[in-house]
Amino acid sequence: MTPTDAAHDAAVSPHRRMTARSRDEAHRASTPLELFFDLCFVVAVAQAGGRLVHALAEGHVGTGVIGYLFIFWGVWWAWMNFTWFASAYDTDDVPYRIATLVQICGVLIFAAGVPRAFDDNNWTVAVVGYVVMRLALTTQWLRATAAEPAGSPGRRTNVTYAVGLVICQAAWLGLLAVPGGMKHWLFLIVGAAEMLVPVVAERRHATPWHPHHIAERYGLFTLIVLGETMSAATVAVQSALDEHDVLHRLLPIAGGGVLIVFSAWWIYFAVPAQRRLSSNRQAIPWGYGHFVIFGSAAAIGAGLEVAVEQATGEAHISTLAASAAVTVPAAVFLLTVWLLHARHFKSGPAQQIVLPGAAVAIAAVTFAGTWAVLVAGLVAAAAVAVGVALVRGGTDSETEGDHDSE
Repeated sequence: MTPTDAAHDAAVSPHRRMTARSRDEAHRASTPLELFFDLCFVVAVAQAGGRLVHALAEGHVGTGVIGYLFIFWGVWWAWMNFTWFASAYDTDDVPYRIATLVQICGVLIFAAGVPRAFDDNNWTVAVVGYVVMRLALTTQWLRATAAEPAGSPGRRTNVTYAVGLVICQAAWLGLLAVPGGMKHWLFLIVGAAEMLVPVVAERRHATPWHPHHIAERYGLFTLIVLGETMSAATVAVQSALDEHDVLHRLLPIAGGGVLIVFSAWWIYFAVPAQRRLSSNRQAIPWGYGHFVIFGSAAAIGAGLEVAVEQATGEAHISTLAASAAVTVPAAVFLLTVWLLHARHFKSGPAQQIVLPGAAVAIAAVTFAGTWAVLVAGLVAAAAVAVGVALVRGGTDSETEGDHDSE
């Protein structure tokens, strides 16, 4: 079903049953509503990145990174749950669209609460926004439950999702009442419980998510995060140029940043990830692991902002710390992309070593002083060039699909 067909059906039959979609459906693509949903998450990603920049620039590395991981987890988990549900049950009718709109409102509330959560450990607004998102999704699961035959495996799976979500949201609300010092530890417990819900719900019966659709949705969110990274870095450079005559310091950062982000895009999309998503056994680790991919990609942008502020004398940190703010997330991104799916499409030691080797090299150039970001960008670009050369030159055998993707 195309987005146009779905929109037509929504207008003709606004109250149809939410029946499961087919995993073998041809030409399954992201809908305009899904793309709009993704773009709304940019606000929350930008808020998380902005607070990370401020913390790192002030030298509060530990609290900054921990706060960023907590905030970004909420963004990622809410997005991921919607994405997998939509892949299995997207009817795009009026009730579905209204429920999605409520989830978008929850995203905006969550984003508005990020500064308070990050700076003051006050999670009230963020949790309220998160609960709004999750309760709207719960109604979607209940609606999908009603469409399944009584006693069917699909009905049991959907009920488990709905019950698990309600229990976890009650736990989040209860978290607001505990002393501030305990919030972070309890956050980990409730977060782990949230992540167990899909594992338990789909233990005996998997929802009919679509492999190609899921891979496309993850790829689109990767693009959005990388785009936010470029935007944040551009604004930082522009602000520095408006106030300081430091072009010679900014050019290496800007050039290296562009190379890192472009290389990250190339490397992520170099292999057809959907080919491995044949069951939950492969899909769940792949989907969960993207927390690191998305988080590190967004952190690259924050690191570039920190590097710019350090170059202009506005950040109270050393050159080494500013360089690490870029090189560490860049290295983590390359290593995680290789670990999650790139390595499964490489053959022979030469191809397998490219991305891990580049990750180690990028981490090592942290000590290259003011040229660290530029050198890191050159290393990332070299990894792309070497990877392409190995495939095109036939050093190791690749599948036809991998040749096309490179």
